[in-house]
Amino acid sequence: MAFLTQSQLLEMGFKKLGSNVKISDKASIYNCDQIEIGDNSRIDDFCVVSGKVTIGRNVHLAVFNNVAGGDLGVTLEDFSGLAYGCHVFSQSDDYSGKTLTNPTVPAEFKMEAKAPVKIGKHVIVGTSSIVMPGVEIAEGCSVGVMTLVNKTTEPWGVYFGIPARRIKTRSQELLALEAKYLSAT
Repeated sequence: MAFLTQSQLLEMGFKKLGSNVKISDKASIYNCDQIEIGDNSRIDDFCVVSGKVTIGRNVHLAVFNNVAGGDLGVTLEDFSGLAYGCHVFSQSDDYSGKTLTNPTVPAEFKMEAKAPVKIGKHVIVGTSSIVMPGVEIAEGCSVGVMTLVNKTTEPWGVYFGIPARRIKTRSQELLALEAKYLSAT
């Protein structure tokens, strides 16, 4: 994997760019003036990041992720991550047939669901999962592979299914590791 150089990253015009940020030269990043990226975060090959997006520190977007911040935004807090092939949407067309759909149609002929998305600190979202507009995945949650998250979660839960359901409590032992890591940096 080849990453963009520091000068290439600076030329992109991010709203905020932390130190030691790594972005693949095969990622597609749109609306950089609306995107904030914290220290030590990484975006891998074939990711698409667009609209208003805030990425905290030590965040990882694995290969083939789509983070569509739209107007209202997607926030990924510190130490969170998206495994391979996840999709996070802050807006979605109305699929009922009552309005027109897709980006080629002017807004007055469409009705989109629009709401910000927040992926909390220490959240990990499993491969091929989908996060819908208005969802807040609370701190410490893990989301299993191929899960549809269409409702806000409770902290430190393990969620799985279509739609996502809490199946157990997640350990908080990683908080001690975070403290140790942060004190060493």
